[in-house]
Amino acid sequence: MVLAIALFVALMGLVLLVAGRARRRADLWQSLAFMVPALLLLTVGLIYPAIRTGYQSFFDRTAENFVGLDNYQFVFTNDAMITVLRNTAIWVFLTPVLSTFIGLVYAVLVDRSRVEAAAKAVIFLPMAISLVGASIIWKFVYEFRPDQQGIEQIGLLNQVLVWLGAEPRQFLIGEPWNTLFLIVIMVWVQAGFAMTVLSAAIKAIPSDITEAAQLDGLTGVRMFRYITVPSIRPALVVVLTTIAIGTLKVFDIVRTMTGGQFGTSVISYEFYTQGFRTLNTGIASALAVVLFVLVVPIVVYNVRQMRKAEYR
Repeated sequence: MVLAIALFVALMGLVLLVAGRARRRADLWQSLAFMVPALLLLTVGLIYPAIRTGYQSFFDRTAENFVGLDNYQFVFTNDAMITVLRNTAIWVFLTPVLSTFIGLVYAVLVDRSRVEAAAKAVIFLPMAISLVGASIIWKFVYEFRPDQQGIEQIGLLNQVLVWLGAEPRQFLIGEPWNTLFLIVIMVWVQAGFAMTVLSAAIKAIPSDITEAAQLDGLTGVRMFRYITVPSIRPALVVVLTTIAIGTLKVFDIVRTMTGGQFGTSVISYEFYTQGFRTLNTGIASALAVVLFVLVVPIVVYNVRQMRKAEYR
């Protein structure tokens, strides 16, 4: 707590230094009135917990005995943890790319069509469902029952397989394909978000640009490649980075579908498991720090791209 107080005092000094440049005393007090509560909440709710978590990552499961970098060594060398890191990497690479690609293609196809509003509503509907609700829906899609006489399949995919004469499968057990089946759920939800943002960006493209391109003979795929995509690049970056950050924190889908079993755990779920189930504070804190380190570069890149877009 002393560290938090000291940090708060330092921030207050910075505030006074910045606010001291105000020309009038009234401006100074007005600035303080707005900034102090925000800085206090930021310190207590974000900065202090982050520093505390980093501090605990160098201690054992009881947060009493100093172990140095042992927790981080465990995270990057243990077989189970390597699987967790691998799954997280797969999630972060595939989910933003697939969601953005599907959303972009869909937005281009339905743009200015007669059924544009209805078509967009259909793909956006999953965004109104919580990730737990979406997981429950897809759990019925993946549901498995033995292929025996008198037993009917209630899972949509397995029923289709049976109709086609194939054997039903347990989609959520086999590694590493089960991770891909979980990613489908996130893509199903996030494609609507990507479509909405990118559709707005496409409509914001000046008509004189598209008309000039059409006069030059650009149509179809060439128009999409040379005009549409470059024109909406800032929106693409925002969508990709936003979905990537959300994917790094994915918890609900893994918890609802598999409970982290069968090699499907990711960093955020493993953090929960280590911290609240096995009560290993050191490993949980190390995982939280790793997650923070992975998120920061994405956020910084996003901010820089948005600033570049503003300058343009």
